[in-house]
Amino acid sequence: MPAKKDPDASASVPSFYGAELRYKREQAGLTLEQLAEGSFRGISFLSQIERGERRMPVDLARHVDQKLDTDGFFERRCEDAAKARNSGHPLHFQDVPDLEKQAKTLEEWGPNVIPGLLQTGNYMRGLIRYGAPFTPPELVEDRVRARVARGELWKRADRPTYWGIVRESVIRHTPLPPAEMAQQLEHILDVIRSSQSVLQIVPETTRWHPLGHGMAKIMTFAEAPPLVWTEANFDGQIVDFPSLVDQYRRSYDLLRAVALAPETSLALIEEAARTYRDEAQQEA
Repeated sequence: MPAKKDPDASASVPSFYGAELRYKREQAGLTLEQLAEGSFRGISFLSQIERGERRMPVDLARHVDQKLDTDGFFERRCEDAAKARNSGHPLHFQDVPDLEKQAKTLEEWGPNVIPGLLQTGNYMRGLIRYGAPFTPPELVEDRVRARVARGELWKRADRPTYWGIVRESVIRHTPLPPAEMAQQLEHILDVIRSSQSVLQIVPETTRWHPLGHGMAKIMTFAEAPPLVWTEANFDGQIVDFPSLVDQYRRSYDLLRAVALAPETSLALIEEAARTYRDEAQQEA
């Protein structure tokens, strides 16, 4: 068995926070299982916090303070750790970008919008413009910068293996201007091809298929159990219960089977991009 790797407490506030949690836990002579007992949280969740990969929720911080007799230290530092991780993402989403970077594989289903890792800044602005029109302009730009920054993942040599699936309606029907959609689709083609990733389209003629009611992002890791991220308009959650993760896994595999072949899917995106470019030129 490889030696246990100590977290680098100097890397960030969450890393410092996680290293301190591990130090206090081991000082108290408790295993992860013993510390998690009574908290309604899993061992893997606590382990990721100790590695600086997950934000500690306030309810868990209170539990830890009580179990470790740390006089409210972890509850007081929850806000500091959250602020350190907040780089323009909504509070409920703050753990996801770090998880994407650590993932070995990323598989996601976008039934209603293009997945965030494939979005351009203009597409993100459009989503906010139509979906959350009362968002202050400065917050809009923070969200756009954060969304685009996630795309830096594609430049990494050790990036995760990526497989995405979207509905055809996401490509065909959008309130965004044709020029912006052409740019968005050309960006998708460039990313998928340059990173040797896979993207499939579920055609509009396929009325019934698995995972019909919401997005899902399945993430696997080299040294941690798989997770699923699901999201609605204003909130989301990480699913780590093994039987539920397995259900998402099987449903996603079935979804691949009803989607168009990868090359056929990219050809459809190319054709849609040309159509949007022609519309944009006619409007000019």
